[in-house]
Amino acid sequence: MAQLRRDYAEFVKRDAEILALGPDGPAAYQRFWQQEDIPYIGLSDIGSKTADLYYQEVNLLKLGRMPAVFIVDRQGRIRYSHYGRSMADIPENQEVLQELDRIRAEEGAG
Repeated sequence: MAQLRRDYAEFVKRDAEILALGPDGPAAYQRFWQQEDIPYIGLSDIGSKTADLYYQEVNLLKLGRMPAVFIVDRQGRIRYSHYGRSMADIPENQEVLQELDRIRAEEGAG
């Protein structure tokens, strides 16, 4: 999450919003977001219903739910997805920002 916070302004420049989903309850999420001064949106997903809809893998041998990153366009279509194979398998911000640039150029051309 620190990685996303570091480059949050770059996402905003691209008219993108970051939504972080987690299994904690709303009060715990709000407390963590305030303590860590996280500028983007944190959503509580108790029971992991939303994560399950996106087929986010759970691997108890690797400490739980594996990370996943998606770019969803304004029409609700998934334009990019990355499913982590370990807790550390998260794409670099630059990769996601390049995908946002590519999608934006594609939409501008269409």
